[in-house]
Amino acid sequence: METVTASSVLLSIVCIVVVTVLIKLVNWVWLKPKKLEKLLRQHGFSGTSYKFLFGDMKEFISMHAEALKNPMDGFSHDYFPRVEPLWHQLATKFGGKDFFIWFGPMPMVKISKPETIREALAKMQEFQKLKINHISEKLFPGVVNHEGEKWAKHRKLINPAFHVEKLKLMLPAFRDSCEKIINKWELIVAERGSGELDVYPDLKQLSADVISRAAFGSNYEEGQRIFELLKEQTDLGVLMLQSVYLPGMRFIPTPRNRRFKKIQDTIHSLLNAIINKRKEEIEAGEAVKDDLLGILMDSNLKEIRKAAGKNNRNQHTGLSLEEVVDECKLFYLAGQETTSTLLVWTLILLSKHQDWQERAREEVLQTFGNNVPEFEGLNHLKTMSMILYEVLRLYPPVMQLTRWVHKDKNLGALSVPSGAIITVFVSAVHRDKEVWGDDAEEFKPDRFSEGISKATKGNNSFFPFGWGPRICIGEKFAITETKMALSMILQHFSLELSPSYVHAPKNLVFLRPEHGAQIILNKL
Repeated sequence: METVTASSVLLSIVCIVVVTVLIKLVNWVWLKPKKLEKLLRQHGFSGTSYKFLFGDMKEFISMHAEALKNPMDGFSHDYFPRVEPLWHQLATKFGGKDFFIWFGPMPMVKISKPETIREALAKMQEFQKLKINHISEKLFPGVVNHEGEKWAKHRKLINPAFHVEKLKLMLPAFRDSCEKIINKWELIVAERGSGELDVYPDLKQLSADVISRAAFGSNYEEGQRIFELLKEQTDLGVLMLQSVYLPGMRFIPTPRNRRFKKIQDTIHSLLNAIINKRKEEIEAGEAVKDDLLGILMDSNLKEIRKAAGKNNRNQHTGLSLEEVVDECKLFYLAGQETTSTLLVWTLILLSKHQDWQERAREEVLQTFGNNVPEFEGLNHLKTMSMILYEVLRLYPPVMQLTRWVHKDKNLGALSVPSGAIITVFVSAVHRDKEVWGDDAEEFKPDRFSEGISKATKGNNSFFPFGWGPRICIGEKFAITETKMALSMILQHFSLELSPSYVHAPKNLVFLRPEHGAQIILNKL
């Protein structure tokens, strides 16, 4: 009798658990999305109708694949239809107004007005970083993914590494990495005085070498394995993010899941070795190195000692080894990709616009002659700054910014319900003719001759590095590195866009030239 009773109780518990899970599942894949769709329409948004579980993912993937089959017709900066065909189609359909589509069971609301965007990016407590699932968190770990007190702690400890005075100390690392590429290119053009090559792989190697030296005091060869793994993991992660995610899927040992985890473990193992070696050097009394890792570890150690001096028993003071590893991974990925994409689009556009190339070269030669560029001089390159701003306007490294709405919020005149995702397409905002003028589709660096505010008529809509408290901490690092590389290249070569170049921007986390950047180098 007792056995029967126990079995009945166990069966009842199992039934309750199963029913609870089913209710939550039904709510997640149907009831909640339909409720959100109704609320969004009541709040004045147009959008697509929710389709069970997948939302608009099938259309998104098929249209994306079709659009990438062919390059663009001619050299146009209006590449949005190629890289985001579904969003472009719906923007046309809804007359450019704010609207929503479905990323699986989650609605994504496109916002486009500069003042609304600034408000969303500035209010980081109300509009938080989007964490789709564990894949996105693993791809972009560290401070970029944290919220609240944890974000504040990480940002505080990392800030010293990007101070201007510390940036000056990294200039020799920038110079050494640039010289390697310059020497390689000089060998290519030595015999005939000119030569054609795809410069993109070399620019990626250059920025990888820079971040390896500046972040870890090593060179590209030592960091190459980490970069190769990060690239594979990013490509794999993007494919996984484009699939409909179900809770618990990461525990299923599919080939993708196994490979993703193996890459993750290998990267952490390599970074752990670098960090532990540095930790042993510090404990042995060696001077703290002036690279990003050294500055971060020193900042972290001072914070821990400061807390100990105040008898603070908070176990979360400072960063754990795992957190330091995550910040280093972010250094590698964001530091390398942001600069290489900015550099490659700048060389492509200067090769296309010879007048601006010549103006930039004249400024570099007037400032440095044939000497190695120095920090103060780089800061005073006005023409180059205008060019880089214009490249960032037309080809921002990160095209899309997203935020999650965790409570019902008013955003300007918009009312956005909890559970929605707001998204900003930076490249589209950067070419809005209402803000930038009728020449918004044209390459005109002189629009920035009096600064960003004047260029946008006081209605700031320039977001290549984000906005507000979460603006990219490495902005000055990326701009300084790019100025150094560009100055040294212009001192040695003139550039022409090769007839074999195919204009085909592709958005794979970062905005890249899909078929490379074929440029003819002429020795000066």
